[in-house]
Amino acid sequence: MTINPPRKAVILAAGFGSRLRPLTDLRPKPLVEVNGTPILHNALRNLAAVGVEEVTIVVGYRKDAIQYACGTHFNGVQISYVESSVFDRTGSAYSLWLARDALLSGDSYLLEGDVFFEENALRYLDLHPGADVAAVAPFDVKMQGSAVLLSKEGLISAFRLKQSSANLSQNGPALFKTMNLLRLSESSLSNIIVPALDDIIGSGATQAFTEELLAYLVERRGMQLAAARCDGLKWYEIDSAEDLRIAEELFSEHVQSSADGHMPSGTIDLRGRCSDI
Repeated sequence: MTINPPRKAVILAAGFGSRLRPLTDLRPKPLVEVNGTPILHNALRNLAAVGVEEVTIVVGYRKDAIQYACGTHFNGVQISYVESSVFDRTGSAYSLWLARDALLSGDSYLLEGDVFFEENALRYLDLHPGADVAAVAPFDVKMQGSAVLLSKEGLISAFRLKQSSANLSQNGPALFKTMNLLRLSESSLSNIIVPALDDIIGSGATQAFTEELLAYLVERRGMQLAAARCDGLKWYEIDSAEDLRIAEELFSEHVQSSADGHMPSGTIDLRGRCSDI
């Protein structure tokens, strides 16, 4: 297990969520509820559970609603906000660049504000020995979006953007879906990621996405980004009403408490080695 897991996190939560309308007409996507729990509250509770003490949230669309719903402290976590005034015409890499001061302050988790996931996804990141790690899961027919290829050493070797079930092939390499949950080291953030963000935004590419930044760093700059496979865990990226339906179905069964002597679904026995990592 990582000796010193990050005590800080950055959450990108500035976008419109247009594909979730009308649910997002009056509230931002990170506050859309999965079985009664806002996506953002689920993320904050999970971060608190693994020891995170400070979270920076990049807000934009309906920012007041997020600030009201989360406040300055949530479950013991101190929360600060960075505002994007141009969220309607910029990509997630721009939001990440706005949070560069937080990124330069030490090891950090990085989350997108539209992922509903169980706590152990963060623990899988911490169990991995790599300095920089991204959570991934097998790409299935219901998914769409960014995917990655893995090397024999378990590193992300290439990104495949805008993937769908049509890209799955029995004869092709295995595709893994990026879960938009990462653990990044202070060294990489200071020496690689933030300088690359400065270059990208400085060049005028303000509509770039975080996945495009990572693809550039992995494929052209030689950044070693390891993959923490989260095959058995519950999670879902929520971009549309169908995604929300799937997530609510996936999380509809309450995880059995370990208080009755049984291990909950997806629980990691920290005395041993996490499988699939």
